[in-house]
Amino acid sequence: MIGMLIIYIPGFYPRGSYFRGSAREQKSGTVDKLFHQFPIYGYMKDQALYSPTIEDEYTYDKIIEANARYLEEQVEGENQLAQKNEPEQEKQPEDPPRETDPAAVSGNEKSAPAAAEPQVEITREQLEDYAFLLGNFFIVDSTTAVDETRINAPGLLDRDMTLEKDPAVPQILIYHTHSQEGFADSREGVQEDTVVGVGDYLTGLLQDQYGYNVIHDTGTYDVVDGQIDRNSAYDHAMVAVEQILAENPTVEVVIDLHRDGVAEDRRLVTEVGGKPTARFMFFNGLSYSALNGDVTYLPNPYIQENLAFSFQLDLQAARCYPGLSRNIYLSSLRYNLHLRPRAILLEAGAQTNTIQEVKNAMEPFAQILDQVLQGAVG
Repeated sequence: MIGMLIIYIPGFYPRGSYFRGSAREQKSGTVDKLFHQFPIYGYMKDQALYSPTIEDEYTYDKIIEANARYLEEQVEGENQLAQKNEPEQEKQPEDPPRETDPAAVSGNEKSAPAAAEPQVEITREQLEDYAFLLGNFFIVDSTTAVDETRINAPGLLDRDMTLEKDPAVPQILIYHTHSQEGFADSREGVQEDTVVGVGDYLTGLLQDQYGYNVIHDTGTYDVVDGQIDRNSAYDHAMVAVEQILAENPTVEVVIDLHRDGVAEDRRLVTEVGGKPTARFMFFNGLSYSALNGDVTYLPNPYIQENLAFSFQLDLQAARCYPGLSRNIYLSSLRYNLHLRPRAILLEAGAQTNTIQEVKNAMEPFAQILDQVLQGAVG
């Protein structure tokens, strides 16, 4: 099993798909000077593009390896057990869908879909093995570093991420630092075909099926003078989100929803409930440089809470929907995760996915989000 994935991406330090920092976050010159020692740096830096941001093949293969090696072995055993139990289960009468059962709905209360059943057993004992935990749930970028003080089972599992649901007040905020990110079949200039449209769909799921009060901010932060410019997008988004949070102090969950950028021959797709479903990845900034230690100009008092929230979501996905999540990518900057303890950056699919595939992914994501907020992960 992989203990740690160290990934070096020359030329993509400021701009690659895993270096999403703002202009201020990208001002560290030490790494830049180090990269200049490699002749390929100048060429790659000139070739780096903002849209789409391309994930290199080596990185992708490592992500697949980290996700799949353990799960493939476990799923086979779980499937065999499920097949043995299938005849007995089929004899039981099927309950009517909760969302259409009149007895299940009272007044304005929402009836959430039934909780997803675990398909893979991942025990706490396994998670307490640092090599297992790191190798199966995290990808560590070369710009940062982790150890057992930052990544450990008690710190990730025992932190309370639950939320007492109150539909009378806003509790979840969805926004998009990179609102112009589109998909394989997106129509140019049509907002509903971008990641913002996916955010609309996720908002509807969380409100209509799970009963949360959700704010969806559709502001544009990555366009300057009519051109895509992501250098300062995180700075612009931070100002807007801080204002939203100041006006809505009851918001406790903040989701920055993106889509990733991959090589054009890669499709991040699996199957959930018989539907082609885009795979997603959590992305965490540690405000910690492998070369210089703490990134003091990007303070984040909630790093451990951010990690625990991402991990509990990723663990629930791994248990209930094997192969859906591409794990948690750790990088050195901050990505505005300091705005709330329960803040995440979610990469839903990529530019090679269809809009429907990515919307399909929002259904299991909304479900595992609700399960984590209601305390189903242990």
